Amino acid sequence: MEAFWLASWSGFLPNLLSYGAEWLNLLVRWLHLITGIAWIGASFYFVWLDNTIRPPKPGSDLANKGVSGELWAVHGGGFYHPQKYLVAPKELPKELHWFKWEAYWTWISGFVLLCIVYYFNASVMMIDKSVADLSPWQAIGIGLGTLVLGWTVYDLLCRSPLGQRDGLFGVVMFLFIVAVAFVLSKFFSGRAVYIHVGAMLGTMMAGNVLMLIIPGQRKLVEAMRLGKSPDPIHGQKAKQRSVHNNYFTLPVLFIMISNHYAMTYRHSYHWLVLAGIIAAGVLIRHFFNLRHKGITNWAYPAAGVILLLAVAIAIAPKPPVRRVQAEGTRSAAAEFMQVQAVINQRCVSCHSAQPTQPGLVAAPAGILLQSAELIRQNAAKVYQQAVVLKAMPIANLTQITPDERAIIAAWYEDQAQAQASAK
Repeated sequence: MEAFWLASWSGFLPNLLSYGAEWLNLLVRWLHLITGIAWIGASFYFVWLDNTIRPPKPGSDLANKGVSGELWAVHGGGFYHPQKYLVAPKELPKELHWFKWEAYWTWISGFVLLCIVYYFNASVMMIDKSVADLSPWQAIGIGLGTLVLGWTVYDLLCRSPLGQRDGLFGVVMFLFIVAVAFVLSKFFSGRAVYIHVGAMLGTMMAGNVLMLIIPGQRKLVEAMRLGKSPDPIHGQKAKQRSVHNNYFTLPVLFIMISNHYAMTYRHSYHWLVLAGIIAAGVLIRHFFNLRHKGITNWAYPAAGVILLLAVAIAIAPKPPVRRVQAEGTRSAAAEFMQVQAVINQRCVSCHSAQPTQPGLVAAPAGILLQSAELIRQNAAKVYQQAVVLKAMPIANLTQITPDERAIIAAWYEDQAQAQASAK
């Protein structure tokens, strides 16, 4: 009896730990989403405000107080009158709100999520043996190094003379981001490449808040407390980094949802696909920033849309190559037996009621494939994910071969053809 209980608990505990990890994943992801919305919303609002405020009339009370811009707005049934000072007001207000914890908690929750989803299961989520035969610790080291390298290079470029030339700086930063994606493509699966480029950009954004924007604001406040005239350079540097964060936002948001779109990160040139989508996001964001200043230039969103269309056309799936079978040798039953054998070997470890793949407590997307009936029920999804998009298995964990994908393709297409003929 004692041996029975030991055996039962030895099997139950790993499942319990995996279940707990799923809840941790859910809660941290929820927190990341909430704080990210708060941070991005504040970022978008203040960039919009900076671009929309208008100087007060010369000689007015506001102008005499050092106000550089004002705006009247209505929202939620109330009127608002935000004002921006050229440097700072003459007297420090008793209550001053600091926008910082939104950024800090977005990065903290994002990094914890990176650890839960990718670093705690690096062999599945990061390593693709057909790309590079890494150990989990090597993959994690490269991932963490990417975050450190990204912030260091970005910060040095900002502090260099290049940082004063916005257009050229933007081009150099874009090329650097693309170069990082290309290098990572030689080590990681496509999905891991995308998430680490996103984490690198997120680290730059949070680093701007922690290392420059908030310290600069503290210096302004401290100068006022000491009765000194604040140095406007701190506000100018903070504004520059805030604008950079604004342009990083759309690319980061795409990367946050990219795991749902294997057509992008599973492509042979996924790093180039990412480059095109990032460029489109920046162009579209630039259009809105200009429009808030009263400048409407449709060339920017048009270029962004053209880029997205070009990417969509370039990565459109091609018809799978079918196996050549001799006439008369194809039997529907035999063909299905081949398909079921492939799925049992390559897919069922994850897609079953009780997955045997470490780290899983439920089948991804709720797709179950452990019986013939379930395979037929999910045939279209299997064909789409395993043959058309080649998104499954994740990072080709179970080493499915091109011939095995062709077996699935031949069976599914024969079934579709038979159904069409029956109608």
